[in-house]
Amino acid sequence: MRINCPCCGERSLDEFVYYGDADLRRPDPQDEEAGAKFIAYVYERTNPSGFHRELWYHGLGCRTWIVAERDTRTHEIYATCRAVDGGAPEGAAADRERS
Repeated sequence: MRINCPCCGERSLDEFVYYGDADLRRPDPQDEEAGAKFIAYVYERTNPSGFHRELWYHGLGCRTWIVAERDTRTHEIYATCRAVDGGAPEGAAADRERS
C-alpha cells in the first residue's frame, strides 16, 4: 500500500504508523458521566468495513500527522491531508456511502 503524503508525495506504507480513527474525540472530563465515557473512549472501538477516516503519522519522513480517507475492504485511499489543516481532505469523500 502507498500513501500520498501532502508534504512528501507518494510514499511506502513502511514510512507511516497507523494511529486509528481520525474522528474519535476525547470526552469532556467535566461531564457527569465522564467515567463511563472514558471507558468507552479507551476500550470500545468499531471495526469498520468500507469507508473510514484514519489518522497516520509519517514517522520515517516529514513527521506530519495525516488524515486518510480509505476503504478498509480494498485499501484504496480516496484522499489525504495534513491533520493540522482540519482533517478534511480536498476532494473529501464525506458524502460517500459509509457502508
